[in-house]
Amino acid sequence: MKLELKGITKRYGSLVANDHIDLTVEQGQIHALLGENGAGKTTLVNVLYGLAQPDEGEILIDGQPQHLGSPSHAIKAGIGMVHQHFMLVPVFTVAENVTLGMERTRVLGLIDRRRTRRDVRELSERYGLQVNPDTLVEDLPVGVQQRVEIVKALLREANVLILDEPTSVLTPGESQELFRIMRELRSGGRSIVFISHKLKEVQEIADTITVIRRGRVVGQRPPTTSDAELASLMVGRSVQLRVTKPPASPGDVRLDVQGLTVAGEEDKSALDEVSFQVRAGEILGVAGVQGNGQTELCEALLGLVPAAAGSVRLEGQDLTHATPRQRLHSGVGYIPEDRQEDGLVAGFSVGENLILDVYNEPPYSSGIALDRGTINKTAAERVADFDIRTTSTATPVGTLSGGNQQKVILAREIGRDVRLLVASQPTRGLDVGSIEFVHRRIVEERDQGVAVLIISSELDEIYALSDRIAVMYEGKITGFRDPDVPPEELGMLMAGASDADAAAFGAAADHGQIAGGEAADETGLMEAGLYGVGLPGVAGNRREPADEGPAAGDGTHADGSDGSGSGSQSGGTQSGGSGSGPADDSGADPE
Repeated sequence: MKLELKGITKRYGSLVANDHIDLTVEQGQIHALLGENGAGKTTLVNVLYGLAQPDEGEILIDGQPQHLGSPSHAIKAGIGMVHQHFMLVPVFTVAENVTLGMERTRVLGLIDRRRTRRDVRELSERYGLQVNPDTLVEDLPVGVQQRVEIVKALLREANVLILDEPTSVLTPGESQELFRIMRELRSGGRSIVFISHKLKEVQEIADTITVIRRGRVVGQRPPTTSDAELASLMVGRSVQLRVTKPPASPGDVRLDVQGLTVAGEEDKSALDEVSFQVRAGEILGVAGVQGNGQTELCEALLGLVPAAAGSVRLEGQDLTHATPRQRLHSGVGYIPEDRQEDGLVAGFSVGENLILDVYNEPPYSSGIALDRGTINKTAAERVADFDIRTTSTATPVGTLSGGNQQKVILAREIGRDVRLLVASQPTRGLDVGSIEFVHRRIVEERDQGVAVLIISSELDEIYALSDRIAVMYEGKITGFRDPDVPPEELGMLMAGASDADAAAFGAAADHGQIAGGEAADETGLMEAGLYGVGLPGVAGNRREPADEGPAAGDGTHADGSDGSGSGSQSGGTQSGGSGSGPADDSGADPE
């Protein structure tokens, strides 16, 4: 089935989200739509799926004009869509979700559950989706839930499948599995429209790449196009694909954490006697596969979960039992890993979100009244300083693209006087331009004497930003390393190897004594989600050598998801690990 879009234009008031877009998707082709956050990608596919109606232009299928007035019309025309945020009922089984709205029935209108399960199994086996039709969706990992969405579209006989930022909530291993499924679908003659802002992903999986910037098509390129050229097309300027920073000049100890322990589930500690220090003017990066205590570490440092044991001190001040507000007022800035759940109030304006942690202090309030004039003036200054793209400071922050939402949080947290900045997954779900901006501002904070703690499951980001690296595994810090540590050694620590064993393995790999990761503990790497997804020198490696890919400077490869592999890396980041909320890059401003 050949799909054509001609002159598609979509306006929201004075905002032109799509501006006369032309696009052709051939049968059996993976066609990537690449663009920065807010470029108009999601608006375009919403038009294609009948969720929005174009103001101008037409859609043709096999040369015939189509009116897609609703998703049901699109489905009948052979178009299916897997949304960035899955449309599944958690308490229903896989089979019930897949056939919702088109249930198979037998005599007297009874639902034919046996046939439903059989259909799901057949599709699952045909494309290697490995989905159990009887499992409750709420019990499935995020990557498997995505497969359920794909089965749902295939059962409705979709010949064109739209995948909207499909890796934003996947680990590197899950992303690679998704790419395998996409190739299977392509070999079966189906077409895929793959929406992403991640350079490495589209280069790995796409047959052709169309770049959209500010609602317009600015170029079409083959997947062999260089990172620099694609990034320039996306952002409209040259983008620094590597972090450049002078050597750190660490000062006195700013943050001192000793024996920090946080209770977990089933009598197991989420944090187990974690100890470390961060000095003024340095960046300590915490590496690890998502789910090994990084989230709990951030929450404990901010007072969001109580410490069962240990201490947290900021410049000698004991904050172990301080409230979150007391910690913020003591000079702690916090960029949470889930910006929508923990960092913003979606219904509040941009201006209101910029003062969430200081709204009750002068000059923003006097007594019980807010000083709207000062709030608006400060908001306008920060919108300009941090290049937050919004039509107004009164715009609800929930309508901004993911990159602009992250800039709001960054502006709020470092726009005040902070002594410690805790940044968890700071570039998750961001495009190359936004990643470049976030990394630059974080380095500037370090250079101004702020102690910075970065928690990221993206190895490239850790390497690019860190002055020292700590590795977490199962709630413990397994070792500290300098940023020139061999990736093999860091990977072994992330997989649970002892400090000594990891050092020996790294030294052997560094001297060429290990070919293809022969000495690696493959079982441990698999369990940690690292096997084959981003450790040069480890068996099954799919990532290019560290010195060949762009570093985190912009968001090109600087991370990995939450573990780092070329397939799941974006132009600078990677989508997130399965335990965290997805970054919502949609919204009317202008996506």
